[in-house]
Amino acid sequence: MPSYVYKAMTKYGVVVKNKVEADSKESLIQRLKRNEMTPISVEKDIFIKNGKKAKKNINAIDEYMKNFTTTNIDKSKVMSNSEKVKKYLTTNQKITSRDIVVFTQDLYLLKKANFNNIHALKTIIDGTDNLMFKEILEDILAGIEAGDYMYTTMEYYSNIFPYIYTNMIKVGELSGSLTNSLEQAVKYLDDTDRIKKRLRNILIPNIIQFILIIIMLVVGTLVAIPAIQSVYEELGTKDTLPPVTLWFQKVMNVAIAYWYIPVILIIGVIVGIIMYIRTPRGRYNFDYFKYKVPVFGQLIFALDFSRLMRAMHLNLQNGMRIQDSLDVSKNVVKNYVLRGIIENSINNILIGSSWIEPFESSGLCKPMITEMLKIGMDTDLPEMIEKLNEYLQIDIDDMLDKIMKTLPQIVYTIVGVVLIFFVIVVLVPCIQVYMGNFLFSAYLD
Repeated sequence: MPSYVYKAMTKYGVVVKNKVEADSKESLIQRLKRNEMTPISVEKDIFIKNGKKAKKNINAIDEYMKNFTTTNIDKSKVMSNSEKVKKYLTTNQKITSRDIVVFTQDLYLLKKANFNNIHALKTIIDGTDNLMFKEILEDILAGIEAGDYMYTTMEYYSNIFPYIYTNMIKVGELSGSLTNSLEQAVKYLDDTDRIKKRLRNILIPNIIQFILIIIMLVVGTLVAIPAIQSVYEELGTKDTLPPVTLWFQKVMNVAIAYWYIPVILIIGVIVGIIMYIRTPRGRYNFDYFKYKVPVFGQLIFALDFSRLMRAMHLNLQNGMRIQDSLDVSKNVVKNYVLRGIIENSINNILIGSSWIEPFESSGLCKPMITEMLKIGMDTDLPEMIEKLNEYLQIDIDDMLDKIMKTLPQIVYTIVGVVLIFFVIVVLVPCIQVYMGNFLFSAYLD
């Protein structure tokens, strides 16, 4: 199938140039028109050397070497076991947020160096090790070569590319400012990745510590206590284990004997909660609970609101009206409570009221946030939202610092209580055996 080089103008006035395969010049022109593009020029791509057309089916040595790969040397080569394992591992790799960050950084640098989209993507694809992500990038490249935008293919892979990320690419492509959008996308991904790492560093060590204490308590009760009891019984002493130890041992024995009862109850509760959350009212109440939960509630709302403001800032910068910006940006928010506030804000615009009032009356936004938005309405809203995003980032960092100080104290309190219980239940009987006081009672008997 012959290749054609075309230049066309999109419906937004952006001139694009690309190289694609088509059955004929006429079929390519029709394809461009179907994609709402106005053809400027369509030329057949013919390799020329020394001013003469190359003969059909005969490649010049320079063109052949460009497409030459080592796989042409020996296609019958058998892969070693290590190569097979490596291929299997790379084929089954998961696409991580780090893959998206590296891709965006590379694309931003190449676009900044005036690479066109096709050249930039081909360069990135050649250096991508994750085969699953490589296939997605090749799919995006195929879409561009067919005359589509990058964001149209990214929208199909919504489980890989977050909506706010795809929206940034979309705005950049349609407005002709893709490099600026990529710069903002890199900053957004870096900030998101940094916050996730901080949260993991806060939660994981404390959770592991709590789980280990529980395991020590259960194992000590099931292993150490029966061993001590057998020693008491063999020596015939009248001394007994502490009442708390005997009580907890009975609880564990009953739990083991009738393990299916708590399991069924726990599964029933979990299934009931999940079914309730799947209802509209249940989802709304659950989302509201997330905003009101102690310690993390304010942080969750700040993160959601920050994503909304980032999307709005990008859309407003490119000339979108406030109403349209809210309508498009609401898709970056998954929480039903905040989405409801946004819908009320849009309705207020339609009836001529303040779009900021629903955020203010919700009681979730801090006065600083709403006041900055009000000032922005009287001055320059995009510029004020940019400053608001900076404030939100500082506020999020402060909340993370507070959580890092508060959460360990809460966990240490819980762990301390469990540890005291562990000492009474397990260690006290062990100390009694070590001291040997029960031997006097056995001797007297």
